[in-house]
Amino acid sequence: MSKSLPTVQEISRKIFFIRGHRVMLDSDLAGLYGTDTRALNRAVRRNIIRFPEGFMFQLDSKEFENLMCQIGTSSLSHGGRRKLPLVFSEYGVVMLSSVLNSNRAIQVNIAIVRAFVRLREILESHRDLAAKLDKLEQRYDRQFKAVFEAIRQLMSVGSPLSQKRIKGLSEN
Repeated sequence: MSKSLPTVQEISRKIFFIRGHRVMLDSDLAGLYGTDTRALNRAVRRNIIRFPEGFMFQLDSKEFENLMCQIGTSSLSHGGRRKLPLVFSEYGVVMLSSVLNSNRAIQVNIAIVRAFVRLREILESHRDLAAKLDKLEQRYDRQFKAVFEAIRQLMSVGSPLSQKRIKGLSEN
């Protein structure tokens, strides 16, 4: 029995923003591909020429510690990983399909690329909305300043309404 493919929403929860890149952890990718992290990293190291800068990098201990605090996973010192994880950008994930040559890896890669594209679309729509709001704000006088400020607060990434909106968009 084959495990079903991950949804865009499931994948989106495994994408993090580190060093200016949207990336996925090696362990999350290995889980999606149905292999173990050690095997995935071994395949990558055997084909390291396929992963130039910007495709993959290793987290430093501070980045890893911060990430573990965010997602609540065990740290290096508590029986978890023994090595710092590798993370893969969208380009690195695409390259993984040439390294992990199985039908599942290809299908999972397609789903992951769709998740990255959907995330990019969501972020772009936020930028477009913010630009339109700026133009409107410039047209109208001070009496609407409070209204515009309230809208900006609702649009902020940390606001519960914004999170609900992003979640709703990622489910489509």
